[in-house]
Amino acid sequence: MSIVEHTPDIGSGYPDLVVTDPFDGEVIGVVAQNGPAQLEQILERARTGFQLSRSLSRFSRHKILERASTLLGERAETATGLIVREAGKTLRQARKEVARAVMTLSLSADAARSDAGEVVPFDAFEGSENRRGWFTREPLGIIVAITPYNDALNLVAHKLGPAVAGGNSVVLKPSQLTPLTARFLVDLLIDAGLPDEIITVVHGDRDLAQALISAREVRMVSFTGGFATGEAIARNAGLKKLAMELGGNAPVIVFSDADIPAAVEACVSGAFWAAGQNCVGAQRILVQREVYEEFRDRFAAQAIALHAGDPRDEATDVGPMISVASAQAAERLVDHAVAAGGRVLAGHRRQGAVYWPTVVEGVPFSCELWADEAFAPVVVLSPFETEEQAIAQANEIDYALHAATFTRDITRALRVAGQLDAGGVMINDSSDYRVDSMPFGGSKYGSMGREGVRFAYEEMTQPKVVCINA
Repeated sequence: MSIVEHTPDIGSGYPDLVVTDPFDGEVIGVVAQNGPAQLEQILERARTGFQLSRSLSRFSRHKILERASTLLGERAETATGLIVREAGKTLRQARKEVARAVMTLSLSADAARSDAGEVVPFDAFEGSENRRGWFTREPLGIIVAITPYNDALNLVAHKLGPAVAGGNSVVLKPSQLTPLTARFLVDLLIDAGLPDEIITVVHGDRDLAQALISAREVRMVSFTGGFATGEAIARNAGLKKLAMELGGNAPVIVFSDADIPAAVEACVSGAFWAAGQNCVGAQRILVQREVYEEFRDRFAAQAIALHAGDPRDEATDVGPMISVASAQAAERLVDHAVAAGGRVLAGHRRQGAVYWPTVVEGVPFSCELWADEAFAPVVVLSPFETEEQAIAQANEIDYALHAATFTRDITRALRVAGQLDAGGVMINDSSDYRVDSMPFGGSKYGSMGREGVRFAYEEMTQPKVVCINA
């Protein structure tokens, strides 16, 4: 696996990072590391990048991003193979991620020339009859983007595409577990015509992240990751814009009038896609008592039927988790749930980083597996009696991204959607449904900003008013 050609490394005296395949441990790349001592060098490059980016016309930004989208489509096979090797996604899942990233870049290209501002009707107000004007959307400046491993291509595209569309420069710190995929995308943008100073890719530990986050001239931090890191960013960022997506613990409510086979199929996909390393994946499935046994038996049977193993095998449904340590952590979560009274219906088997799709029932609501994000191929099933009870149980977690409900009653569906505390509610679909144009973000604790190309573009730009007194 060759390392990308263009992406420049800031000179480093730090030990290199060795990148390995999570399935078999094979070394697939080596990446130079950076540290806080290089902050000024990093920022100087980002300053130059910002001047170049803001000077590009909106059409130029559009053209670069559209060309990048086309190039990614042409290089889809290479991108797919890299995601499989570096992140452990199956071929089918990696192909879908590449296709989504193609769309993310295309949507970013559209944002570059379509969301430029609007006329302000000054003359609609007494005393301003002779005034005319408008507002434009202008870049913020230097944006620090910190991305996770679970969507190593598309989540990077969701940071870079809108930032470039808005005329900003970016210091990109991708996950230490999947740096090569991020660098592949940056190289592709450079091949599409983006001046290479506009994006500075850095790799390093939390000390580097801390230095970047607290730098005064950084105008925004866009972060996708865990709550502990998000809290640390909020404490140390200072006066700058923050956009953070901090994970979830998605509830799904299945009512007795639902199409049970369809609900099972959707929830199996939503729970075990990407080995459960999905912030909107179905984790807590609440099923009305009258159909609980039918749903449980169908769901467990389909989970058992999934093929887990080598992600390079076209027949594989569930590949490895990102590391052996992550799979061991999932195994411990289920062990604790079983010790607390839970009963395993499927899975709870591990080989290296592969953890088989696991279904558990009877888990106490005080248990960590119920209360916290597992980020693993693990699902908890629980029966409920009434709509009110289900909503209360769904909402008891302090944070939420998506929720879902299955019912044939549209009145009930809309009522429940209105009462679920989540950033998005999917009706007759799994909680993990998402398109890249929709607003995406959390509810309750930790909710800060929205992704989705148009919405991220607006987060990464600011209005500038021009008023003419004629």
